[in-house]
Amino acid sequence: MRYSLSVILCMFLLFSCAEELIQKPENLIPQDKMVLIFKELAIVNAAKGTNIGNLKDNGIEPTTYLFEKFDIDSAQFVDSDRYYASKPLLYETMYKDVETKLENQRIQLEASKKEKDSLNLVKKTASKDLKITDKVSDTL
Repeated sequence: MRYSLSVILCMFLLFSCAEELIQKPENLIPQDKMVLIFKELAIVNAAKGTNIGNLKDNGIEPTTYLFEKFDIDSAQFVDSDRYYASKPLLYETMYKDVETKLENQRIQLEASKKEKDSLNLVKKTASKDLKITDKVSDTL
């Protein structure tokens, strides 16, 4: 009797854990799109922390910009965020994807900056060489 009661209790716990806390909204933003939104949101929040004056000077409202860029509204975003947050393992996976995407973008930007700096250095060196050559020719 005790064994069967334990099995029933365990089964009840397993099925209750699988129950969704929040119903899936009708206008749910797909997971991959939500990851991109989170990524852009992280970038915008970083920009707000460092360049809030530039954003204000250019009349950019970061939240409105994001909603327009991804063609969503605030209610849809909140509903989707709440739904995904109710699934902690999925939410954690999404944020790890965001972190990976941001890191990849950082690496690409650094590589691009190095390339640009190298090209600028070559141009400066070439410009100096031309000036030296011009001075030498003027003296001859």
